[in-house]
Amino acid sequence: MSEQKPNITLLTAQTPNGIKVSITLEELGLPYEVKSISMGKNEQKEPWFLEINPNGRIPALTDTFTDGKQINLFESGSIMQYLVAQYDKDYKISFPPGTREFYEMNNWLFFQNAGVGPMQGQANHFHRYAPERIEYGVNRYQNETRRLYGVLDKHLSSKNIPYLVGDKCTIADIAHYGWVAAAGWAGIDIEEFPALKAWEERMEKRAGVEKGRHVPEPHTIKELMKDKKKMEEAAEKSKAWVQAGMKNDAKKPSDGK
Repeated sequence: MSEQKPNITLLTAQTPNGIKVSITLEELGLPYEVKSISMGKNEQKEPWFLEINPNGRIPALTDTFTDGKQINLFESGSIMQYLVAQYDKDYKISFPPGTREFYEMNNWLFFQNAGVGPMQGQANHFHRYAPERIEYGVNRYQNETRRLYGVLDKHLSSKNIPYLVGDKCTIADIAHYGWVAAAGWAGIDIEEFPALKAWEERMEKRAGVEKGRHVPEPHTIKELMKDKKKMEEAAEKSKAWVQAGMKNDAKKPSDGK
């Protein structure tokens, strides 16, 4: 069987989950096309997009599979696993399946997908997007995000390792990067976690991270958080489409599209 040639289109937006995939692609040196999805215009809910990802979320990715037909991928972790399985034959950002390191990498990949992402996402929501401030929700999700950051910080510092699985940056590290970079947006002070902060700075020195994080548009979250007025304006703008999206998602099929 001939080696699979990539025919990749990434459908994405400038979010922590979106840049996971673009960074992965850049770290692997793969060619890909980008289609920027405007969530403010609800493009991720249009029928053509739902054919690729029935859940109506970014990122999504299409490729030509080994059978010559298009394959549709969604959920960032699943996309990352696909990309390394199909294209990381030299294990640049992964480990050989079946090895100890492979399973350790997956531990941390799922830690992000099931823990850091959902908890920090909810912290973002209650801290920035909720129509009213609910202290219980803010405290619940910020505290849980801090707890998870503490797990990462202790792991890196106690083992004295540069990346989550030793000396190699893998998809587990890439999955975490965008969320840790946006810690302040959720009201989390990265200074409380010195080993994790050092890891973040180490990640940002990687050429693939630097290039991939600016897809499909500049990654400016840190600059934004330095300007209180711009930060508040951005939060209000995002709040509007988040709330509109929630109302639309709450409709029953009989309510119309």
